[in-house]
Amino acid sequence: MPENMPEITLLLVDDHPVVRNGLRGMFEAAPGFTVLGEAPDGVRAVELATELEPDVILMDLRMPGGGGLDAITELTRRGIRSKVLVLTTWDTDTDTLPAIEAGATGYLLKDAPQEELFNAVRQAAEGRTVLSPAVASRLVTAVRNPAPAPLAARERQVLELVAKGTSNRDIARELFISEATVKTHLSHVFTKLGVTDRAAAVAKGYDQGILGRD
Repeated sequence: MPENMPEITLLLVDDHPVVRNGLRGMFEAAPGFTVLGEAPDGVRAVELATELEPDVILMDLRMPGGGGLDAITELTRRGIRSKVLVLTTWDTDTDTLPAIEAGATGYLLKDAPQEELFNAVRQAAEGRTVLSPAVASRLVTAVRNPAPAPLAARERQVLELVAKGTSNRDIARELFISEATVKTHLSHVFTKLGVTDRAAAVAKGYDQGILGRD
C-alpha cells in the first residue's frame, strides 16, 4: 500500500461467527485495513456504525434478529457516512435491487476472490459503486425490462372474478359498476400484464402470484 494512502476502517456484519472470523483474519493480514468491530445482525450493525463510524461496512443480508436490508435503510435514514458493501450468497432480484435502492454502495457474492474483495472495499471507501458481474447483469436487465406496474385493488378484483369465469355483466353487477368500467379495468389489466385476452390474463395472474393469495 502506498505510504500516503490512509487505512480503511471496517465493520463486519454477518450472523455466522466463522464468517466474521475469516473476514477479520483476511483483512488484518492485509496492509491498509483495520477492522473496528463485528456485528451478528442488522440492529447491532446500526448501533456500531453510529458509534464507530467505519469507512466501509461489509453487510450480509439475511440474518436472524435483524436483516441487512433494514439496516441499510436505517443507516441511510440516519445519514451515516459509512459506505455499505453487501457481501452475501444471495443474488436474486428480491435481494440485489432493494439493497442498492436502500443505499448500498456495492454488492458482492461471498465466492468472490480475496483480491477482488479487497479492491471492492477500496473502491467502496472512495464512494465508487462496486457490483459483482452477476449482479451488474441483473441490474442492467431490470433497467431494460422494468417490472410492470402493480394492479390497482379494483383491477385485481376484476381479474379475480374473471378467473372464476364471471362475465363482464355479472362483474359489473357484483362490483356495482358499469360494464364499460369493467372493460376499462380489463384493458388496464391486459396492458400491465402484457397480455391480450382474459385467459392469458388469468394465467399470468397465477404465474405472478397476483391470484391465489390469501
